[in-house]
Formats: sequence, structure tokens, C-alpha cells
Amino acid sequence: MRFSLSLLAVSVGAAIALSPLHSASAQSLARFGVDWRDGLERKDSIGAIATTDSAEIVEIAQDSTTDPPSENLESESTAVETEQETAQEAVSQEAVSQEAVSQEAPAVDAPDEATEEPAPSPNADEAVPPEDANLEDADLEDETDAEAEAVDENLIQAAPDYLNPSSNPLQFPTQPEEVEIVGTQPITLEQAIDLAIRNNRELQVSRLELERNQAALREALAANLPTLNLTSNLTFQENTQQQQDSALQDLLDQLQGGQGGGTQAEEDDVNVVLGGALELNYTLFTSGRRPALIEAAEGQVRFQELQVEAQEEQLRLDVINNYYDLQETDEQVRIREAALDQALQSLRDAEALERAGVGTRFDVLQAQVDVANARQQLTQALSQRQIARRQIVQTLSLAQSVEVAAADPVEVADLWDLSLEETIVLAVRNRAELEQQLVQRDISDAQRRAALSQLGPQVSLFASYDVQDTLNQDETVQDSYQFGAQLNLSLFDGGVARAQAAQEEANIAIAETNFAAQRNQIRFDVESAYSNLQANFENIQTASLALEQAREALRLARLRFQAGVGTQTDVLISQTDLTEAEFNRVQAILGYNRSLAELQRSVSNFPYAGIVPEPSPEVQ
Repeated sequence: MRFSLSLLAVSVGAAIALSPLHSASAQSLARFGVDWRDGLERKDSIGAIATTDSAEIVEIAQDSTTDPPSENLESESTAVETEQETAQEAVSQEAVSQEAVSQEAPAVDAPDEATEEPAPSPNADEAVPPEDANLEDADLEDETDAEAEAVDENLIQAAPDYLNPSSNPLQFPTQPEEVEIVGTQPITLEQAIDLAIRNNRELQVSRLELERNQAALREALAANLPTLNLTSNLTFQENTQQQQDSALQDLLDQLQGGQGGGTQAEEDDVNVVLGGALELNYTLFTSGRRPALIEAAEGQVRFQELQVEAQEEQLRLDVINNYYDLQETDEQVRIREAALDQALQSLRDAEALERAGVGTRFDVLQAQVDVANARQQLTQALSQRQIARRQIVQTLSLAQSVEVAAADPVEVADLWDLSLEETIVLAVRNRAELEQQLVQRDISDAQRRAALSQLGPQVSLFASYDVQDTLNQDETVQDSYQFGAQLNLSLFDGGVARAQAAQEEANIAIAETNFAAQRNQIRFDVESAYSNLQANFENIQTASLALEQAREALRLARLRFQAGVGTQTDVLISQTDLTEAEFNRVQAILGYNRSLAELQRSVSNFPYAGIVPEPSPEVQ
């Protein structure tokens, strides 16, 4: 029975320890439970010291209350002594229960080693409850795991559709209700990345530019095919030749004494001509200009593909940093709220001691100032959280009437298993920015060859067929055709072609120089992120230990102050140390995650799951 009570006490203690934590999923609670159990073993020595200090405090309190100034002081001292005795009894009871468990464990195993018990009969119902209890515990654990998995699946699912912006990019609000925030949606980091890739405006512009370059490539490839043109025309023209013939005939008739001018005057003076032509042209030889322009267009497409890839990776990093900023502001609000609660508790203690006659007005004023400072810091933390929420909404290009909050708990994201040298080599091989400079060099070289090709001969073939008919006359259809070749050679252009080639040669040198500068920058980024990663990893361990020590120090300082042997200054200093320790731990974890994200961005093409990709052979 004592063993069951001790387990109940430990469970209640775990629940109390877990209650102030802000976690977004059952998985984070389970992870904290493992860390708490590990930390409980490390706290055994601290607990023993704390028990000794508590006993000393009780003795000092008893000595200090021999001459009580008032009945309130006696009641408060008695309450402190009662709390200390209760804590000592709980610690001793837990120690006795653990000893009882350790003594009872061999006694259970002894009969199994000595003799083998017969199998229980089917009717032996009394022997079944222990097994049933184990089965019930196993079922309870399975249900707990199933609930945790269900929570994780809900967090990993796709983001709601109402977070997506309007499909009309030209929409703008005209009423205040259209921009009013109607709700806050918690999202995970994976959901934030997915929303950014779908909705980010800058990334959409890059994709549209890629489509434009692909259309330009199709335009360049069209130069390999001949062109076929069909033209048609309808012409109304005056028949001047017919009028001259009619006037001459009239003159001859008059000279011969006859009558003229009657027949031709009745004929039309305007001819209606319908014509058409079919032309075929093909550029046979361009001195290398056509393939050079096609190669340059292909390079532009590849360059823009790499630009989309680089911008997507940079967007992923920006979203991760914005999400970690959001987590940091959430933790700041939580820490500031806890600091305000601690300050209010100190104020209540100071006021109680002042009413009892053992405290001073100075201690109360100090506590009031600390409460006011804590309120101001909490207000500032709330403002920073609101700014962080709006910042990530802008990055994700979400709807104007919603905002998001972080659903993931603050924890170490992943581990980096590569060495610094391996990371640098992988980054140099896979970064899209380096390949962009190589592609830009190839584009400039192709444009240089296209410029010099203007000095060479240009050979083209042509063929045409013409037909026309005078509609107001009979049997006037005429047709003709022609074909041939045309040679064009520029003898002197004033140096334009060679000047254009010189410009492209300079562009080639610029691309090579940018490659070297980008390579050095990538190495520096990797080294900086790797150094920050190691430093933050060590700081996580140090900050976690310091946080436990700060909590214990605050507990002891508060007990000493309540017993009348400590000062309000000690409590305030301990509260400040605890707040700083919590900030340091949060910043160490988020700093580690940011450095890890920068390393993943440095090597590029790095999936968020944490799998190191194979080096790309495209860039050597």
C-alpha cells in the first residue's frame, strides 16, 4: 500500500511540474517527461541539500520567533514550520517507499529461481488480476500512444484553405472589415514552408520569369525552321491604256469621215484586280549566329531555373527563421508571465511580513517596483509577438484577415552529422548560386560568338509563286514563280560587332570573378553557421543545468524570506536569475535550430527531413 501511495505522489509531482509548460502536442509532453525523469535523478543530491537547508531554516525560524511581536507572526511562523515538516515527511516517505520496493523485488523473484510453480487452473480467478492489471496498463499505454500519434497527424496535415490568399492579385481592401483579424490559426513549421512555397509573391514572379525565358527559347529554336508566307490583295486601278486606244480610234474615224466614240465609251474605265502570292524563305547559313543564339537562350532558361531553386531555398530559410522568431516571442511572453507571477508572489510575501511586523515598507516598495517592471516587460513581449506573427503572415502571403501562431514546441530540431570540411565541400558542389555563375559565363560566351558571326557571310534560300486576275475582264489570269539564293556579307560595320564581342568577354571575366567571390562567401557562411551550431549545442546543456539551479535557488530564497531570515533583495535577484536562465535556454535551443537551418541552406537541395543528399555532379 505504501508503494502505491508513493507512485501516486510521484505522479502528482510530475503533473505539477508539467503544468506550467506551454507545449503544442502530446509528443512534446512525453519528451519533457523523459527529460524530467532524467533530471530527477540529477536532482537527488540537490534535494538532499535542499532538505538540509530547509531544516536549518526551520531551526532559525524557531529561534527567531522566541519573542513574537504579534499573533500574526506566530501564525505565519507556525505555517512555515508546518510546510517544512510536511515536505520532510514527503521526502522521507518517498525514500522509505523506494527502499521497500528494492527489498520486495528480490522476494518476488526468489520463488521462480527455487521452484517452478504449477500452471494455474482455468477456474483460478484469483491468480488472474495481476496479469489483467498488466494488460490494462499495456492497453492504457497503447491508447496514450495512439492519442499522441493522432495529435501528430493533425499537426502534420495540410494547412486550412482559408489561409490561402485571394486568387486575384489585383484585389485591394476598401472597407475596414476586410482587413480585420478574425482569428489565429496555429500551424507547424512544415505547414508554414508549404504555404510559403505555394503563395509567396516573389517566388511566383521568379516562376513567371522562368516561363518567359522558356518562351524566348522557343522563339530562338524557331530559327531552325523555314518561314512560309501567304499574301492576297484586291486592287482597283484605272485603265489608262484603254482610254488612249479609244481616243485614237475616234480620231481615225473622224478623219475617214465616219462616226466614232460610241463603242469604247461604253466600256469600263476601272479594272478590278485580285492577286495572291506564296513565299518560302529559309536561312541556310549564318556563320554560327543561329546556334549561338539558341545556346544563349538555353542558358537563360537554365539560369532562371537555378534562380527559382535558389530563391525557394532562401525562402525556406526565411520562413524557418520567422517561425523560430515566432517561437521565441511566444516563449518570451510565457517567461514574462511567469516572472510577473513570481513578482506578485514576492509582493504578497512582503506585504504579509509587513502586516506581521517583521517586514519593512522598503521591501514592499521594492516588490511593487519589480511588479511594475514585470508588467512593462510583459507588455513589450506581447507587442513583439504580434509583430512576429504579422511578419510571418507577410512572408507566407496569407489572407488579410487571419494570422498564425506556432504549433510546434521549442525543441532541438535535428543533429548535424557532417564535419566542417565535408559540409564545405558539399556546399560548394550543390549551391545553385555557383552554378549560376558558370551558366552566366556560358551565356556570355555564346553571345560573343553571335556578335562575331555578323562579320561572316549569311546565305538564305527563297521561292515564291504569284497569281493575279482582272475580275471585270475575261481570260486575264496571270501567274509567275521564282526561286533562288541570297548571299549577304558585311564588308564594314564601323567596329560594332567586335565591340559587342569585347563586352561579352568582359562579362565572362565578371562571371568567373563572381564565382570565386560566391565560393568564398559560401565557405564563410558554412563556417559561421557551424561554429554557432557547436556553441549553441554546448549552451543548451549549460543553460538547462543553470535553469534547474536557478529554480532551486529561488525556492530557497523564498523560503528564507518567508521564515524571516532572508531579504527581499535575495528573492528579487533569484527571480531575475531564473528569468535570465529561461531566456538563455530558449535562445540556445533556437540559436542551434537557426544555425542548423543555415547549414541546410548552405548545402542547398537539402530536404527538411534531415537526410544528407548526394553531391551533384553538374558543378565540378
